[in-house]
Amino acid sequence: MKLLVFHIGADRYGLPLGTIRQVLPLMALKAVPLAPAAIAGLMNLHGSSVPVVDVALSSGAAPAARQVDTRIVLVDYGGPDGTVHALGLLVERVVGVQDVAAQALADSGVQAAPFLGQVAGDAQGLVQLVHPERLLPDALRAALFPATAAGGRP
Repeated sequence: MKLLVFHIGADRYGLPLGTIRQVLPLMALKAVPLAPAAIAGLMNLHGSSVPVVDVALSSGAAPAARQVDTRIVLVDYGGPDGTVHALGLLVERVVGVQDVAAQALADSGVQAAPFLGQVAGDAQGLVQLVHPERLLPDALRAALFPATAAGGRP
């Protein structure tokens, strides 16, 4: 399995490449007043507004540092109702793609965060899978993608 590896603090995490639509450089984001802190802002993607979530902040760590290796990873976020939304994930210290053999993956033994999956070890330590479809708690998902009423606008 190929993973896009990034950091939250000193720890390495990986997004499966199959969940990623595009990796973008850090760009200016429009602030969203009164939004939950984990919402880094909105980006303009070919004329469409796409919400961007700070993965570090949403996981309880300090906000992602805005530096040369910070990226916005565009994923298709599948909501519980089956609707698919474009979602930007702000991640820092992106180090590239790493190939992890399926047999090297093992349960972490800790189920504290629902968006974290299995781990694999290598010479640099552990890398843990991130499942973007499980990343947003209910309140954050509702703020980003409010349900529409009978086909109308939210």
